[in-house]
Amino acid sequence: MTYKSFRIGLQPEWLLQQKTSAISLSEVLSLLAAIDATGNITGACKACNLSYRHAWGTLRRFEALFGVPLLLTRRRQGTALTPFASRLLWANRRIEARLMPTLESLASELQEELERLLPRNDQPLRLHASHGFAVEALMQHMEGRSPGMELRYRTASEALASLERHECDLAGFQIPLGRFEPDILAHYLDWIRPKQHCLIHLAVRNAGLFVEAGNPKKIRGIADLARNDVRFVNRQIGSSTRRLTGLMLAEQGIGEHQVQGYDTNEFTHMAIAAHIASGMADVGIGVETAARRFGLDFIPLVKERYFFALDRRNLDNPSMQALLQIMQSREYRSYIGQLAGYDSSLTGDVQQFEDTFPGTNA
Repeated sequence: MTYKSFRIGLQPEWLLQQKTSAISLSEVLSLLAAIDATGNITGACKACNLSYRHAWGTLRRFEALFGVPLLLTRRRQGTALTPFASRLLWANRRIEARLMPTLESLASELQEELERLLPRNDQPLRLHASHGFAVEALMQHMEGRSPGMELRYRTASEALASLERHECDLAGFQIPLGRFEPDILAHYLDWIRPKQHCLIHLAVRNAGLFVEAGNPKKIRGIADLARNDVRFVNRQIGSSTRRLTGLMLAEQGIGEHQVQGYDTNEFTHMAIAAHIASGMADVGIGVETAARRFGLDFIPLVKERYFFALDRRNLDNPSMQALLQIMQSREYRSYIGQLAGYDSSLTGDVQQFEDTFPGTNA
C-alpha cells in the first residue's frame, strides 16, 4: 500500500498591517509585476486572469492605502510603474530570492515529517546541496516519481559533512576548474573519502561578476572590488562562492577589509542578482543564469563543475538508478543545457573520484 501523493509548498507573503486587520499584498504585487512585464494594464489583466475593472479597483485601493500613485500612464507609450511601485516590486523580488530556498527546504522537512506517518513501500532519496538552478530543476523533474527526493539546502561543506554522518544519500558541491581547484578540493577532502565515495556529474556552469546593465561603473575584474566607488555584495559565510571570492582577492593581493560591502551577505545567486538590480550594490559574484534573469551584465571569471557525492555502495540501489535515469534523460539534459551559462553534456555521468581528481585516492 502506498500513500496518496501530495506536495507541501510555502510562499512568502507581504501583509500591510492596520489597527484591527492585515491586508495581503500578494494580488497587487502580482499585478504590478505583470504591468512591468507587459507594459499595459490589459496585458497584465490577461496574465493575472483578472477583469479590467477588478485590476483598477485593486490598484486604486492600494494607492489610497499607501498614499502615493502606483502607475504612470503615458499617451501612446503604455503604462509604467511609479518609482514607489518599482521599488516595492524590486523589494518583493529580493525577498523571494532570499527566502524561497529556505522555505523550500522547510517545506521538504515538513513533507518528510508527514510522510513518515503514511504507509509507503519505498523511501525517498535525501539530497543536501546548495541552492542552484540545476538542483531546482531536478526537484521539478523528480516530482511525482518514485522514490521521490527530500531536499535540504546546505552549503557544500555542510552537505558533505552530512554525507559523512550518513544523514543524506547525496551531497552537492562545486569545484572551479583551473588554478583555484586544488585549494577548494583540499577543503572538501575533510569529508570526502575518495575510496568510499563516487560522483554524479550534474553540470558545468559559468561563474563571474554581476554588474548593472550597461556596466556604469566600468567594472572589469576582481581588482575593481577594491575601488572606493564600488559596493560589493557577498555570499554567506561557509559558501563555496565566498571561499572562491577570498582566493581570487588573495591572488590580487587585496584584503577583505579593502572591499566595501564584503560583510554584506546574501544566501543565493538570485538574491545577489536581486540585490544589485535593486541598486543596493554595484557588483557581486555568482552563476550567469541569475544575472541574465535579472537583466544584469555578466563578466565571466571561472567555470565550475557541480557534482553529487555518494557512497559507492548505494549506486546500484533501485532508487539511485531511478535518479540516474532522470538525470541522463534527454528531457532533463536539454533543460539544463538551455540555462544561461550551463553545459549539460556530462549531466548524469557516474565518475570515480580518483579519475576526476587524480592523486586523491588516499
